[in-house]
Amino acid sequence: MADIIKKNSGTMEWDPFRTMREMLRWDPFREMAPAFPAMPREAWAPNFDVTENKDAYMFKADVPGVKKEDLEISLTGNRLQISGKRDVEHEQKNDTYYTYERQFGTFTRSFTLPEGIDADHVKSELKEGVLTLVVPKKPEAQAKKIPIATAATKS
Repeated sequence: MADIIKKNSGTMEWDPFRTMREMLRWDPFREMAPAFPAMPREAWAPNFDVTENKDAYMFKADVPGVKKEDLEISLTGNRLQISGKRDVEHEQKNDTYYTYERQFGTFTRSFTLPEGIDADHVKSELKEGVLTLVVPKKPEAQAKKIPIATAATKS
């Protein structure tokens, strides 16, 4: 952890805000990294953006380095499951690693969809490292405007 006491004009002064910032940034496992330089990472999970419009649900995930053939998307009932893997790059044993932050391995994400989805027309695309999945709604599940009748329009 970095110094939590700062020097100010030659005197030592405690700054509680600096202390809190340093404590929030502290990663105890980073200190172990020199002892375990090739610590494997078992899993990673890409972040998803999930949006809804009047016609469909849209899922977007950043999956850089993941090949199309390493992705699997399945829909069972109203359960959407997306899984994939990103292989570790071959490392050279004579290289010195100063930091190893990229994550590799397998991931699985599951989402429960509401009733009324059109499972027969789901579309997916992988373009420039972004996975886009569109799950359309059935026409009968989409909101319909109902006109309000007045006494004058009833006759």
